[in-house]
Amino acid sequence: MKNRSWAVVAGGTAAVALALSGCVVDTAEPGASGTGGSGALTVACGAMEEVCAAWTNAFTAETGIQTSFVRLSSGETVARLAATASAPEFDVWHGGPADGFGAATEQDLIEPYVSPNASVIPDRYKDADGNWTGVYVGTLGFCSNKTVLDELGLDLPGSWEDLLDPSLSRQVSTAHPSTSGTAFTTLWTQVTRLGGEDAALDYMKQLHNNVLQYTKSGTAPGQIAGRGEVAVGIVFSHDCVLYKERGMTDLEVSFPSEGTGYEVGGVAIIKGTDNLTAAQSYVDWALTKEAQELGPPVGSYQLPTNPDAAIDDRMVDLDSVTLVDYDFAAAAAAKRELTARFDAEVAAQPRE
Repeated sequence: MKNRSWAVVAGGTAAVALALSGCVVDTAEPGASGTGGSGALTVACGAMEEVCAAWTNAFTAETGIQTSFVRLSSGETVARLAATASAPEFDVWHGGPADGFGAATEQDLIEPYVSPNASVIPDRYKDADGNWTGVYVGTLGFCSNKTVLDELGLDLPGSWEDLLDPSLSRQVSTAHPSTSGTAFTTLWTQVTRLGGEDAALDYMKQLHNNVLQYTKSGTAPGQIAGRGEVAVGIVFSHDCVLYKERGMTDLEVSFPSEGTGYEVGGVAIIKGTDNLTAAQSYVDWALTKEAQELGPPVGSYQLPTNPDAAIDDRMVDLDSVTLVDYDFAAAAAAKRELTARFDAEVAAQPRE
Protein backbone atom coordinates (compact mmCIF):
# COMPACT_ATOMS: atom_id res chain seq x y z
CA MET A 1 0.00 0.00 0.00
CA LYS A 2 1.10 3.59 -0.56
CA ASN A 3 1.49 6.08 2.23
CA ARG A 4 -1.92 7.44 3.19
CA SER A 5 -0.85 11.09 2.94
CA TRP A 6 -1.12 12.55 -0.55
CA ALA A 7 -1.27 15.95 -2.17
CA VAL A 8 -3.04 17.57 -5.08
CA VAL A 9 -0.83 19.79 -7.18
CA ALA A 10 -1.95 22.71 -9.31
CA GLY A 11 0.46 23.93 -11.94
CA GLY A 12 3.05 21.59 -10.42
CA THR A 13 2.90 23.15 -6.94
CA ALA A 14 1.53 21.31 -3.94
CA ALA A 15 -1.82 22.83 -3.07
CA VAL A 16 -3.38 20.52 -0.56
CA ALA A 17 -1.98 17.94 1.83
CA LEU A 18 -4.23 15.53 3.64
CA ALA A 19 -3.45 14.69 7.24
CA LEU A 20 -4.52 11.48 8.91
CA SER A 21 -7.41 11.71 11.31
CA GLY A 22 -10.21 9.56 12.69
CA CYS A 23 -13.82 9.43 11.58
CA VAL A 24 -16.99 8.84 13.56
CA VAL A 25 -19.80 6.87 11.93
CA ASP A 26 -23.28 8.20 12.60
CA THR A 27 -26.07 6.04 11.17
CA ALA A 28 -29.85 6.19 11.56
CA GLU A 29 -32.03 3.46 12.98
CA PRO A 30 -33.07 0.98 10.27
CA GLY A 31 -36.03 2.22 8.29
CA ALA A 32 -36.01 5.72 9.75
CA SER A 33 -37.22 8.35 7.31
CA GLY A 34 -37.92 11.47 9.32
CA THR A 35 -40.53 12.68 6.83
CA GLY A 36 -43.01 9.84 6.63
CA GLY A 37 -41.34 8.00 3.75
CA SER A 38 -40.75 4.28 3.37
CA GLY A 39 -37.22 4.41 4.76
CA ALA A 40 -35.90 2.55 1.70
CA LEU A 41 -33.44 4.57 -0.36
CA THR A 42 -32.88 4.91 -4.10
CA VAL A 43 -29.48 6.25 -5.10
CA ALA A 44 -28.62 7.97 -8.38
CA CYS A 45 -25.11 6.59 -8.79
CA GLY A 46 -22.53 8.22 -11.04
CA ALA A 47 -19.72 5.73 -10.51
CA MET A 48 -19.11 2.36 -12.18
CA GLU A 49 -21.85 -0.19 -11.55
CA GLU A 50 -19.65 -2.54 -9.52
CA VAL A 51 -18.81 0.11 -6.95
CA CYS A 52 -22.40 1.42 -6.92
CA ALA A 53 -23.49 -2.11 -5.98
CA ALA A 54 -20.72 -2.41 -3.39
CA TRP A 55 -21.73 0.90 -1.78
CA THR A 56 -25.46 0.25 -1.61
CA ASN A 57 -25.10 -3.38 -0.49
CA ALA A 58 -22.65 -2.45 2.25
CA PHE A 59 -24.86 0.38 3.49
CA THR A 60 -27.86 -1.94 3.66
CA ALA A 61 -25.81 -4.52 5.57
CA GLU A 62 -24.51 -1.87 7.96
CA THR A 63 -27.80 -0.13 8.73
CA GLY A 64 -30.67 -2.41 7.66
CA ILE A 65 -31.97 0.36 5.37
CA GLN A 66 -32.90 -1.22 2.05
CA THR A 67 -31.00 0.66 -0.65
CA SER A 68 -30.94 0.32 -4.44
CA PHE A 69 -29.27 2.33 -7.19
CA VAL A 70 -29.70 3.48 -10.78
CA ARG A 71 -26.50 4.08 -12.76
CA LEU A 72 -26.62 7.46 -14.51
CA SER A 73 -24.10 9.84 -15.99
CA SER A 74 -23.80 13.31 -14.48
CA GLY A 75 -25.80 15.05 -17.20
CA GLU A 76 -28.53 12.42 -17.08
CA THR A 77 -28.77 12.76 -13.31
CA VAL A 78 -29.29 16.52 -13.41
CA ALA A 79 -31.89 16.13 -16.15
CA ARG A 80 -33.76 13.41 -14.24
CA LEU A 81 -33.70 15.40 -11.00
CA ALA A 82 -35.07 18.47 -12.78
CA ALA A 83 -37.79 16.49 -14.54
CA THR A 84 -39.00 14.87 -11.31
CA ALA A 85 -38.41 17.74 -8.89
CA SER A 86 -42.04 17.79 -7.73
CA ALA A 87 -41.93 14.07 -6.88
CA PRO A 88 -38.29 12.96 -6.61
CA GLU A 89 -37.47 9.42 -7.72
CA PHE A 90 -34.10 9.45 -5.93
CA ASP A 91 -33.11 10.13 -2.33
CA VAL A 92 -29.32 10.38 -2.69
CA TRP A 93 -26.82 11.13 -5.44
CA HIS A 94 -23.50 9.30 -5.01
CA GLY A 95 -20.58 9.60 -7.42
CA GLY A 96 -19.96 11.84 -10.40
CA PRO A 97 -18.05 15.13 -10.78
CA ALA A 98 -18.74 18.02 -8.42
CA ASP A 99 -19.64 20.45 -11.21
CA GLY A 100 -22.70 18.29 -11.87
CA PHE A 101 -23.69 18.64 -8.23
CA GLY A 102 -23.11 22.35 -8.60
CA ALA A 103 -25.43 22.50 -11.60
CA ALA A 104 -28.09 20.65 -9.62
CA THR A 105 -27.61 23.05 -6.71
CA GLU A 106 -28.15 26.03 -9.02
CA GLN A 107 -31.50 24.49 -10.00
CA ASP A 108 -32.46 24.00 -6.34
CA LEU A 109 -32.42 20.21 -6.64
CA ILE A 110 -30.14 19.46 -3.67
CA GLU A 111 -30.97 19.42 0.05
CA PRO A 112 -28.01 20.91 1.96
CA TYR A 113 -26.60 18.71 4.69
CA VAL A 114 -23.37 19.06 6.64
CA SER A 115 -22.57 15.61 7.95
CA PRO A 116 -20.70 15.34 11.25
CA ASN A 117 -18.30 13.09 9.33
CA ALA A 118 -17.54 15.86 6.85
CA SER A 119 -15.18 17.48 9.34
CA VAL A 120 -12.35 15.16 8.25
CA ILE A 121 -12.82 15.91 4.54
CA PRO A 122 -10.53 18.74 3.35
CA ASP A 123 -12.35 21.96 2.46
CA ARG A 124 -11.13 21.72 -1.14
CA TYR A 125 -13.29 18.63 -1.54
CA LYS A 126 -16.64 19.81 -0.21
CA ASP A 127 -19.15 22.57 -0.79
CA ALA A 128 -19.01 25.26 1.88
CA ASP A 129 -22.80 25.27 2.19
CA GLY A 130 -23.14 21.50 2.51
CA ASN A 131 -24.73 20.92 -0.88
CA TRP A 132 -22.27 18.12 -1.63
CA THR A 133 -19.28 16.48 -0.01
CA GLY A 134 -16.45 14.78 -1.89
CA VAL A 135 -15.90 11.03 -1.60
CA TYR A 136 -13.13 10.49 -4.17
CA VAL A 137 -10.74 12.27 -6.55
CA GLY A 138 -10.01 11.17 -10.13
CA THR A 139 -7.55 12.60 -12.64
CA LEU A 140 -8.33 13.17 -16.34
CA GLY A 141 -5.85 11.57 -18.71
CA PHE A 142 -5.20 9.87 -22.03
CA CYS A 143 -5.99 6.17 -22.36
CA SER A 144 -4.05 5.02 -25.42
CA ASN A 145 -3.84 1.78 -27.34
CA LYS A 146 -0.09 1.29 -27.76
CA THR A 147 -0.49 -1.15 -30.65
CA VAL A 148 -2.62 1.31 -32.65
CA LEU A 149 -0.20 4.15 -31.90
CA ASP A 150 2.72 1.98 -33.08
CA GLU A 151 0.88 1.26 -36.33
CA LEU A 152 0.43 5.01 -36.80
CA GLY A 153 4.07 5.69 -35.96
CA LEU A 154 3.14 7.80 -32.93
CA ASP A 155 4.32 7.97 -29.34
CA LEU A 156 2.04 8.12 -26.33
CA PRO A 157 0.43 11.57 -26.26
CA GLY A 158 2.05 13.82 -23.68
CA SER A 159 0.18 17.07 -24.29
CA TRP A 160 -3.19 18.37 -25.37
CA GLU A 161 -1.56 19.60 -28.56
CA ASP A 162 -0.50 16.04 -29.42
CA LEU A 163 -4.17 15.13 -29.86
CA LEU A 164 -4.41 17.59 -32.76
CA ASP A 165 -1.87 15.66 -34.86
CA PRO A 166 -3.43 15.02 -38.32
CA SER A 167 -2.18 11.43 -38.01
CA LEU A 168 -4.87 10.96 -35.34
CA SER A 169 -7.74 11.69 -37.75
CA ARG A 170 -10.78 9.76 -36.41
CA GLN A 171 -8.46 8.16 -33.85
CA VAL A 172 -9.63 10.00 -30.71
CA SER A 173 -12.70 9.09 -28.66
CA THR A 174 -14.30 11.36 -26.09
CA ALA A 175 -17.75 11.67 -24.56
CA HIS A 176 -20.18 14.54 -25.05
CA PRO A 177 -20.09 17.21 -22.31
CA SER A 178 -23.88 17.51 -22.28
CA THR A 179 -24.25 13.95 -20.99
CA SER A 180 -20.89 13.16 -19.44
CA GLY A 181 -19.23 14.73 -16.43
CA THR A 182 -15.92 13.35 -17.68
CA ALA A 183 -16.28 15.17 -20.98
CA PHE A 184 -17.31 18.39 -19.29
CA THR A 185 -14.16 18.10 -17.18
CA THR A 186 -12.25 17.89 -20.46
CA LEU A 187 -14.00 20.99 -21.76
CA TRP A 188 -13.53 23.02 -18.58
CA THR A 189 -9.89 21.98 -18.45
CA GLN A 190 -9.43 23.76 -21.78
CA VAL A 191 -11.20 26.85 -20.42
CA THR A 192 -8.84 26.89 -17.46
CA ARG A 193 -5.56 26.23 -19.24
CA LEU A 194 -6.28 28.47 -22.24
CA GLY A 195 -7.82 31.34 -20.28
CA GLY A 196 -11.40 31.49 -21.55
CA GLU A 197 -14.37 29.82 -23.16
CA ASP A 198 -13.72 31.09 -26.69
CA ALA A 199 -10.18 29.71 -26.66
CA ALA A 200 -11.43 26.43 -25.22
CA LEU A 201 -14.03 26.03 -27.96
CA ASP A 202 -11.41 26.88 -30.60
CA TYR A 203 -9.30 24.02 -29.29
CA MET A 204 -12.29 21.65 -29.24
CA LYS A 205 -13.10 22.62 -32.83
CA GLN A 206 -9.61 21.52 -33.85
CA LEU A 207 -9.92 18.32 -31.85
CA HIS A 208 -13.33 17.69 -33.46
CA ASN A 209 -11.57 16.77 -36.70
CA ASN A 210 -9.83 13.86 -34.97
CA VAL A 211 -12.80 12.58 -32.94
CA LEU A 212 -14.35 9.33 -34.13
CA GLN A 213 -17.56 9.85 -32.18
CA TYR A 214 -18.95 11.53 -29.07
CA THR A 215 -20.12 8.87 -26.66
CA LYS A 216 -22.86 9.25 -24.06
CA SER A 217 -20.83 7.76 -21.22
CA GLY A 218 -17.55 9.17 -20.01
CA THR A 219 -16.06 5.71 -19.48
CA ALA A 220 -16.80 4.43 -23.01
CA PRO A 221 -13.80 6.06 -24.77
CA GLY A 222 -11.39 3.95 -22.72
CA GLN A 223 -13.16 0.78 -23.80
CA ILE A 224 -13.22 1.93 -27.43
CA ALA A 225 -9.46 2.47 -27.28
CA GLY A 226 -9.01 -0.86 -25.54
CA ARG A 227 -10.77 -2.64 -28.41
CA GLY A 228 -8.42 -0.97 -30.90
CA GLU A 229 -11.14 1.10 -32.56
CA VAL A 230 -9.21 4.31 -31.87
CA ALA A 231 -5.71 5.19 -30.70
CA VAL A 232 -6.66 7.44 -27.78
CA GLY A 233 -9.59 7.80 -25.41
CA ILE A 234 -9.97 10.76 -23.05
CA VAL A 235 -11.10 9.40 -19.69
CA PHE A 236 -10.39 9.56 -16.00
CA SER A 237 -7.17 7.62 -15.57
CA HIS A 238 -8.57 5.14 -13.05
CA ASP A 239 -10.94 3.82 -15.73
CA CYS A 240 -8.01 3.09 -18.04
CA VAL A 241 -6.18 1.30 -15.24
CA LEU A 242 -9.24 -0.90 -14.71
CA TYR A 243 -9.68 -1.79 -18.39
CA LYS A 244 -6.02 -2.78 -18.69
CA GLU A 245 -6.33 -4.89 -15.57
CA ARG A 246 -9.37 -6.63 -17.05
CA GLY A 247 -7.62 -7.74 -20.22
CA MET A 248 -7.20 -4.72 -22.52
CA THR A 249 -3.45 -5.06 -22.16
CA ASP A 250 -2.52 -2.66 -24.99
CA LEU A 251 -3.76 0.31 -22.95
CA GLU A 252 -1.37 2.83 -21.41
CA VAL A 253 -2.10 5.93 -19.32
CA SER A 254 -0.40 9.28 -19.95
CA PHE A 255 -1.07 12.85 -18.87
CA PRO A 256 -0.80 16.22 -20.65
CA SER A 257 2.22 18.27 -19.66
CA GLU A 258 0.27 21.55 -19.81
CA GLY A 259 -1.94 20.38 -16.96
CA THR A 260 -5.10 18.36 -16.70
CA GLY A 261 -8.42 18.55 -14.91
CA TYR A 262 -9.69 16.37 -12.15
CA GLU A 263 -12.98 15.38 -10.61
CA VAL A 264 -14.12 15.37 -7.04
CA GLY A 265 -16.84 12.75 -6.90
CA GLY A 266 -19.56 13.81 -4.50
CA VAL A 267 -22.45 12.62 -2.40
CA ALA A 268 -25.58 14.68 -1.75
CA ILE A 269 -29.20 14.47 -0.66
CA ILE A 270 -31.95 15.10 -3.19
CA LYS A 271 -34.32 17.91 -2.30
CA GLY A 272 -37.81 16.68 -1.51
CA THR A 273 -36.85 13.16 -0.45
CA ASP A 274 -39.42 11.48 1.78
CA ASN A 275 -36.60 9.64 3.54
CA LEU A 276 -34.48 12.48 4.87
CA THR A 277 -33.13 10.82 8.00
CA ALA A 278 -32.14 7.68 6.11
CA ALA A 279 -30.57 9.80 3.37
CA GLN A 280 -28.54 11.68 5.98
CA SER A 281 -27.35 8.36 7.37
CA TYR A 282 -26.24 7.35 3.89
CA VAL A 283 -24.18 10.51 3.47
CA ASP A 284 -22.65 10.03 6.93
CA TRP A 285 -21.65 6.49 5.97
CA ALA A 286 -20.32 7.45 2.52
CA LEU A 287 -17.74 9.73 4.15
CA THR A 288 -16.23 7.02 6.34
CA LYS A 289 -12.96 5.30 5.55
CA GLU A 290 -14.77 1.96 5.43
CA ALA A 291 -17.11 3.14 2.68
CA GLN A 292 -14.31 4.75 0.70
CA GLU A 293 -12.18 1.60 0.86
CA LEU A 294 -14.83 -0.40 -1.02
CA GLY A 295 -13.64 0.84 -4.42
CA PRO A 296 -10.36 -1.01 -5.11
CA PRO A 297 -11.71 -4.55 -4.47
CA VAL A 298 -14.18 -4.03 -7.34
CA GLY A 299 -11.77 -2.16 -9.63
CA SER A 300 -12.57 1.46 -8.73
CA TYR A 301 -9.24 3.22 -8.23
CA GLN A 302 -10.12 6.82 -7.44
CA LEU A 303 -8.29 8.37 -4.50
CA PRO A 304 -10.40 8.63 -1.33
CA THR A 305 -11.09 12.01 0.24
CA ASN A 306 -11.13 10.62 3.78
CA PRO A 307 -7.46 10.90 4.80
CA ASP A 308 -7.70 7.80 6.98
CA ALA A 309 -8.68 5.55 4.05
CA ALA A 310 -6.03 3.27 2.58
CA ILE A 311 -4.39 4.19 -0.73
CA ASP A 312 -4.18 1.34 -3.23
CA ASP A 313 -0.97 0.91 -5.27
CA ARG A 314 -2.98 1.13 -8.50
CA MET A 315 -4.18 4.64 -7.75
CA VAL A 316 -2.50 7.52 -9.59
CA ASP A 317 0.14 9.37 -7.58
CA LEU A 318 -1.04 12.96 -7.90
CA ASP A 319 2.39 14.27 -7.02
CA SER A 320 3.50 13.10 -10.47
CA VAL A 321 0.71 14.88 -12.37
CA THR A 322 0.34 18.58 -13.16
CA LEU A 323 -3.22 19.73 -12.55
CA VAL A 324 -4.93 22.90 -13.69
CA ASP A 325 -6.50 25.15 -11.07
CA TYR A 326 -9.98 23.70 -11.54
CA ASP A 327 -12.74 25.97 -10.18
CA PHE A 328 -15.75 23.73 -9.54
CA ALA A 329 -18.12 26.58 -8.70
CA ALA A 330 -17.27 28.46 -11.90
CA ALA A 331 -17.55 25.25 -13.92
CA ALA A 332 -21.00 24.54 -12.52
CA ALA A 333 -22.20 28.09 -13.21
CA ALA A 334 -20.99 27.94 -16.81
CA LYS A 335 -22.03 24.38 -17.60
CA ARG A 336 -25.44 24.90 -19.22
CA GLU A 337 -24.41 27.73 -21.54
CA LEU A 338 -21.01 26.25 -22.35
CA THR A 339 -22.38 22.82 -23.28
CA ALA A 340 -24.99 24.52 -25.47
CA ARG A 341 -22.18 26.37 -27.24
CA PHE A 342 -20.29 23.10 -27.64
CA ASP A 343 -23.36 21.54 -29.26
CA ALA A 344 -23.78 24.37 -31.72
CA GLU A 345 -20.20 25.37 -32.42
CA VAL A 346 -18.37 22.04 -32.24
CA ALA A 347 -20.42 18.84 -32.25
CA ALA A 348 -22.91 19.97 -34.89
CA GLN A 349 -20.24 21.12 -37.32
CA PRO A 350 -18.96 19.01 -40.23
CA ARG A 351 -15.43 17.68 -39.99
CA GLU A 352 -12.77 18.86 -42.39
